[in-house]
Amino acid sequence: MSPPTPRPLPDRDVERVLVVSAHPDDVDFGVAGTVAGWTDAGIEVTYCVVTDGQAGGFDPAVSRADLAGIRRAEQTTAAAIVGVSDVRFLGYVDGELTVSRELVEQLTRVIREVRPQRAVVQSPDRDYSRIFRSHPDHLAAGEAALQAIYPAARNPFAFPDLLAAGLEPWTVPDTWISGHPDTNHVMDVTAGFDRKMRAILAHVSQHADPVSLESRVRTSFGAWAVEAGLAEGSFAEAYLVVPTA
Repeated sequence: MSPPTPRPLPDRDVERVLVVSAHPDDVDFGVAGTVAGWTDAGIEVTYCVVTDGQAGGFDPAVSRADLAGIRRAEQTTAAAIVGVSDVRFLGYVDGELTVSRELVEQLTRVIREVRPQRAVVQSPDRDYSRIFRSHPDHLAAGEAALQAIYPAARNPFAFPDLLAAGLEPWTVPDTWISGHPDTNHVMDVTAGFDRKMRAILAHVSQHADPVSLESRVRTSFGAWAVEAGLAEGSFAEAYLVVPTA
């Protein structure tokens, strides 16, 4: 079945966006070009990073405990490059993420705190054509985020401790899924692509060969632009946009 025709909320109606990702750097590989355009337009963007990325990197001399702090710092730096200053870390362990009641509640809390008109989440569905996009942590973060978006965040009877703490229900009307095998909306991110690339490369602990990495990233996102019918030399990020109001 083809994905539905998207009807994304117009950017003029969006004041706040929440991006949920499993690991530090996921947001930069997946959506940082789009985020750069949103922040340029005056939209406030918040990142919620679920794990600390302890299983990443390439240098065995760096301890896993030290790497968690390194990766938080790198993500904070990368976020600033595309205009994001609100970065929240939930502190889960990389490679061990599951869809738990605790995680859904924490994401529900963040949604009610941020009160976004748009959320960007990772795909909960495995993409067998690009299996590296379907890390189990990505799938779990995407599923938990969608469960928080619907029904928990809008339901006053879900997680009553949140309501008791003054966090009123919130409905996210516009949800964009990144890394889904089916897409229905393409964003031309050419204007922000150099900042996207700088944000990716800010994750120094993850890239043993940054020159080769940049070449691969430019080739990949350039190919998606060509596939979408954009001009040669353009770059694009693609999404499955679904209404969640």
